[in-house]
Amino acid sequence: MRALGGGARGEAGGADVPVRDWVSTSAGQPTKLQGVDLTLVWVVVALMALGLLMVYSASIAMPDNPRFAKYQPTHFLTRHVVAVLFGLVAALVTVQVPVATWERLAPWLFVAALVLLVVVLIPHVGKVVYGARRWIPLGVMNFQPSELAKMAIAMYAASYMVRKMDVKENFFQAVWPMVVALGVVGVLLLAEPDMGAFMVIAAIAMGILFLGGVNGRMFFLIVAVLVGAFVLMITFSEFRRERIFAYLNPWDEKYAQGKAYQLTHSLIAFGRGEWFGQGLGGSVEKLHYLPEAHTDFLLAVIGEELGFVGVAVVIIAFFWLSRRLFHIGRQAIALDRVFAGLYAQGIGIWMGGQAFINMGVNLGALPTKGLTLPLMSFGGSAILMNCVALAVVLRIDIENRQLMRGGRA
Repeated sequence: MRALGGGARGEAGGADVPVRDWVSTSAGQPTKLQGVDLTLVWVVVALMALGLLMVYSASIAMPDNPRFAKYQPTHFLTRHVVAVLFGLVAALVTVQVPVATWERLAPWLFVAALVLLVVVLIPHVGKVVYGARRWIPLGVMNFQPSELAKMAIAMYAASYMVRKMDVKENFFQAVWPMVVALGVVGVLLLAEPDMGAFMVIAAIAMGILFLGGVNGRMFFLIVAVLVGAFVLMITFSEFRRERIFAYLNPWDEKYAQGKAYQLTHSLIAFGRGEWFGQGLGGSVEKLHYLPEAHTDFLLAVIGEELGFVGVAVVIIAFFWLSRRLFHIGRQAIALDRVFAGLYAQGIGIWMGGQAFINMGVNLGALPTKGLTLPLMSFGGSAILMNCVALAVVLRIDIENRQLMRGGRA
């Protein structure tokens, strides 16, 4: 079997096992292997802590808006704290579950995600916000099934590639069932509508298929079909078409106070931030000029208050996080744990890809989409599922280390 994303030189030969990722040296001597990647844990905690601080800063003035007049200044902070605590507790529970259990449950988790994507579309069940029906009210938080679907598609695609490993060169046998599953998810998400989530889910699924060794020509054929589908969606949707025109020329009078309103004020926020920012709490754009400053456009507030330096730190942190997730995946595949490796790399695509899209939207490099910044933006179900997904990857890394010490996962 070809080593996917990296290999191991074992008794039968192959590429070198990338042991340097978990073995450190001091004065030329190997140190004792640790059981948990503390750097990964602290980077995730640091991003969540900075997000908590910036959500408070971005939302503290929202009660001045008549729409939020009944809220306390700490309303969004309190809810975000609760979401973070739920996420951390869920992560602590999740990391205790063996990866083999997740592999067995992968198809059922995907089915559960599909069921919830259907349930959210039922009138009087799904909550409608700004014309989109994406949330199921649960009292303590509004759960967004598309967040579960991102983790579920990563597990299902990884499990699917393991089961189809012997026919991965045959397009119809290896790919068409996965394409059908992705198409069903796409139809349900576009009915909400939530094109941003569908783009992320499609990227996760296609990335895992590619890393799993699907025939290259067939893979690029699938990519071409998906790109064509997105083009058709934009062509036949006046709303999406106007967003593209607004993105291309946001300062046009026709768009500056309309479809490009968020983008222009986001760019103004970055411009005001300069190198070192206006100082924590010093943002003007969050004072009802920039809509959704605590969710989709949190990076703009970071740019205005912490400047280029603050934005650069966030970008570097997400780059390191994505790279580390891919390395954990490579290590798992080198140890012949294909499901674990592909899943970890799929989560790397999720975190890195969604962060890239969110940052691109905030900076005007990509058309406006309703995607939050992972681990940082306000959103209970997003934080919860981010923590659970990363906890599974942490479990994969722990089992990798156990195997490298000669034990059993």
